[in-house]
Amino acid sequence: MNTICLQHVLPVVFSGRTDIDSQVWRQELTLRRGEICLVEAGSGRGKTSLCSYLIGHRCDYEGRILFDERDIRTLSQGEWVDVRQHHLSSLFQELRLFPELTALENVEIKNTLTHYKPHREILQWFEQLDIADKAHVLVGRMSYGQQQRVALMRALAQPFDFLLADEPISHLDDANAQAMGQLMLRETRAQGAGLIVTSIGKHLDLPYDNHLVL
Repeated sequence: MNTICLQHVLPVVFSGRTDIDSQVWRQELTLRRGEICLVEAGSGRGKTSLCSYLIGHRCDYEGRILFDERDIRTLSQGEWVDVRQHHLSSLFQELRLFPELTALENVEIKNTLTHYKPHREILQWFEQLDIADKAHVLVGRMSYGQQQRVALMRALAQPFDFLLADEPISHLDDANAQAMGQLMLRETRAQGAGLIVTSIGKHLDLPYDNHLVL
């Protein structure tokens, strides 16, 4: 997948509004593989909705979203599985980790399916993100900021053309946010992938190609 195109997309819940002032909603917008895009939004502007549309979890929107000129509304269930396994990876705002599993098990549960990263590299990620001592701790006993780092590693344990990171550092201090950003940038560049980061305030310090206000 080389492009994600939004053509006059607008959440249905906003359809009756005439005061929409956005660089995303109701616009012609193309996100390209290899580029880094920051999408900033105030509360209630539809950021979570946008992420849900791109990953295919919701379709309550007007307009069209295209993956390489293919309207995503036409994708079959099997095609969506392929998209999520090989083309689009997501770091969800709500993380969606398994609290009854350890941090390492949460990452390996995906890597077992993808066989994408060697075990030693995943352990190196834990070191780089300063949670090596938490690898065998149950996620349910970790802080939210620690869990965010685990969720990032899980998102990186697969091939992708685009990585969608929804408020990835909302609970991190500057040092840990920088470490997380460096790992994210290195892995996306290694795949020649695009990176889409959303934020309602604090955001990663990255060399953005696009800065859009939702």
